[in-house]
Amino acid sequence: MESKQLLGGYTVVEDRVRVVIAEDSVLLREGLTRLLTDRGHNVVAGVGDAEALIKTIADLAARDAVPDVVVADVRMPPTHTDEGVRAAVRLRRDYPGIGVLVLSQYVEEQYATELLAGSSRGVGYLLKDRVAEVREFVDAVVRVAQGGTALDPEVVAQLLGRSRKQDVLAGLTPREREVLGLMAEGRTNSAVAKQLVVSDGAVEKHVSNIFLKLGLSPSVGDHRRVLAVLTYLNS
Repeated sequence: MESKQLLGGYTVVEDRVRVVIAEDSVLLREGLTRLLTDRGHNVVAGVGDAEALIKTIADLAARDAVPDVVVADVRMPPTHTDEGVRAAVRLRRDYPGIGVLVLSQYVEEQYATELLAGSSRGVGYLLKDRVAEVREFVDAVVRVAQGGTALDPEVVAQLLGRSRKQDVLAGLTPREREVLGLMAEGRTNSAVAKQLVVSDGAVEKHVSNIFLKLGLSPSVGDHRRVLAVLTYLNS
């Protein structure tokens, strides 16, 4: 990744990332490619099925040119069931340095849970409708490439609402649950404060309370933000 300035009426600075896109719809694949390249990112490959994705990453790894992030559809040929998410889980296991962002037409809790289990770095799950919100989508790609998380608000809402997870979160206040949901989307404290129209200090207090109630001590470091969300997934 590298910094690059883009001019489009105003100047912004983004981290330039290398991306591989796996999507069987040629139209969507080309659209994603255009969205990312127009903003200075480098789409190094585009493939239409999970087998081609695995082979492409292996070929790039052999040349010491692995991408920063893979953007993959959950459902791909030949059966259009779970090939994409299976490939994503395999890539997270075999190439832990690569971020993986999967796109889905609907919230599929089983797939989200499987993808998010284990390491908390460099993972995202977004609904395809979110692609229309271009800035948020591109920000999510960059965040995952940098080792962060990007969870769709609908995914967060359904996972937080699962009845078998209620005991884990029973001690959180409604506001703390709201803050946790925004944290799970990958938002910083300042972004959470802006969304809720409260001060940064108020958000910091809520976050501290969430960590305390979920038993996440300072010893786990910066990943407490992700672990706060993953606690209910792995309980």
